Amino acid sequence: MKKDYIPELSEVRMVRRAPQGPFELEGEDARYIAACLRNLEAAFGIEAFPGVPFTEISGRALIEHFIDWWRALEPTDERQRESHARLPAAIRLLDTVSSMMEERAGRH
Repeated sequence: MKKDYIPELSEVRMVRRAPQGPFELEGEDARYIAACLRNLEAAFGIEAFPGVPFTEISGRALIEHFIDWWRALEPTDERQRESHARLPAAIRLLDTVSSMMEERAGRH
């Protein structure tokens, strides 16, 4: 079940800061974010990016979906609560990667 919400300014800024292309994720970070996405999709019966490989998902679209799900989805069982509870950490990680990508781009 989803509820309506008004995004906070910090959330809007996170989405704007995220890359148009895929996030530069490697190793454990990539596996963690992919697992968060797939677990949430399975728990809530959502297919966020049909046919798009994880490594090709737009950074903006990904963090926007995570923020939207965090704020709007209402978990009804343990599986949903577990996958939903991982979203804040995933959002923070993606926002940190966005900042690092921004810094790297500014140096080049």
